[in-house]
Amino acid sequence: MEFFSQFFSDPTTVTLILASFFTSGITAAMGIGGGVVLMAIMAMFLPVAALVPVHGIVQMASNAGRAWVQRRFIVWPLLKWIALGGIIGAAVGGQLVIELPDRWLKLGLAAFILATVWNVIPYKVIGGRAGPFVLGMVASFLSMFFGATGPLMASLFSRLPEKKQTVGTHAAAMTMQHGIKVAVFAGLGFSFVQHWPLIVGMVISGFLGTIAGSKLLDKLPEKLFRTLFMGLLTLLALNMIRLALWP
Repeated sequence: MEFFSQFFSDPTTVTLILASFFTSGITAAMGIGGGVVLMAIMAMFLPVAALVPVHGIVQMASNAGRAWVQRRFIVWPLLKWIALGGIIGAAVGGQLVIELPDRWLKLGLAAFILATVWNVIPYKVIGGRAGPFVLGMVASFLSMFFGATGPLMASLFSRLPEKKQTVGTHAAAMTMQHGIKVAVFAGLGFSFVQHWPLIVGMVISGFLGTIAGSKLLDKLPEKLFRTLFMGLLTLLALNMIRLALWP
């Protein structure tokens, strides 16, 4: 009983556990978006020092659960090059103490996402082996300074032929990226144990949300999914521009 009371004795914990369920469901059904929404909700309740690391470990677990549910559809050759590029990008980013201007970073990410989704950048530029390697390296490097790289990674998978390939491969890629981030925070001395009731509760509810959202994904027609996925990516990119120009 005492174990369960850890989860439900605090209204903030209950709120964030429910938020994890619904945002994981959004991402499982739509392919993207839940992590950004969850970050915005968590920012209302958690101090800045705990916000990014706790969000990182919850998102790592949520993406891992989604990758497991959709594991049959993951495009593994893409992940191999993303992982290799990601290791290099994280290693370089971890060594550089650079305060990149948040405004220009947001504008750059938004521009890349819009250009990729709307075919301004031909797919062959980010296809093949070089594209995933470079994108993995850039995304992991930027994740050392700017957390919201999910839409950037999603732009690579928006051209995969099946919706489950898009969702599953993106989930696996983000699991790797969030895993690197969690390892960095652990190495810097952040105590995840202090927040264990919240983390465990959000991880469990997030996995349940993934199962629920995956069932909705099964029912979405391919054409409708593509339209919603591209629309959501576009809205997220436009919101980055808004935050950059009018913080």
